[in-house]
Amino acid sequence: MQVAVVTFDGFNELDSFIASALINRCRKDGLEAFITTPTPVVTSMNGVEVTGQRPMEFATEADVVLIGSGVKAREVVADDRLISRLRLDPSRQLIGAQCSGALVLARLGLLAGMPACTDRKSRPFVEACDITVLDVPFHAEGNIATAGGCLASQYLATWVITRTLGADAARDVIDYVAPVGENEATVERAMRAVTAGEVALR
Repeated sequence: MQVAVVTFDGFNELDSFIASALINRCRKDGLEAFITTPTPVVTSMNGVEVTGQRPMEFATEADVVLIGSGVKAREVVADDRLISRLRLDPSRQLIGAQCSGALVLARLGLLAGMPACTDRKSRPFVEACDITVLDVPFHAEGNIATAGGCLASQYLATWVITRTLGADAARDVIDYVAPVGENEATVERAMRAVTAGEVALR
C-alpha cells in the first residue's frame, strides 16, 4: 500500500514530514509514504528545499493521498493546470487533508455536504467555499478526512494506519514516537481523536 503525501511549494514541514515519518514506520507491514511534489524540488515556508520522491501524478495511483498545507495554498487552488494533475477517487482511495489542504479538497469537490477541519488562518477561506469548519482537530466521513492544526498531522497518520493495518498497528507507532513517560496518554489521545472524529458522522 502506497501513500502520496502531496507537498506543494511553500509547504509546512510539520504537515508533510510528521505524517510521512509516522506512516513509514509501517514499511515492514507493507505501508509506505512518499513525498509527492508538482516539481522536482519544492521549498518549505521556512526555506527548506526538498526533493520530491514521486511526481504529482503518483497521487492518482496511490492507495492513500494526504494533502499537506502551506503558505501558498490559495495560489495552488487558483492554478487550474496544477489542480488538474490531482485526479483523486474516494471510492478507491483514502484521502486526507491537513489544515489549508482542505482548500484543495474543496476545490476538487470532495468536501461537498460534509464539514471539515482546518487551521485558524485558513478557516475563513475554507468557510468561503461554503464548508462548515469544525472546532475539533480531526474529522472523517467514509474515505475522506481532514485535520486542523499542525500537530494534528499525527491524527491523519493514525487514521491512515488504523484504516489500512488496524488499530493495534497505529497504537504501536504512536507509542514508539511518544515522549518518554507520556506513552499511554499520547496513544490514547491520538486514538480518541480519530475515533471521535469518525463517530461524528454516524
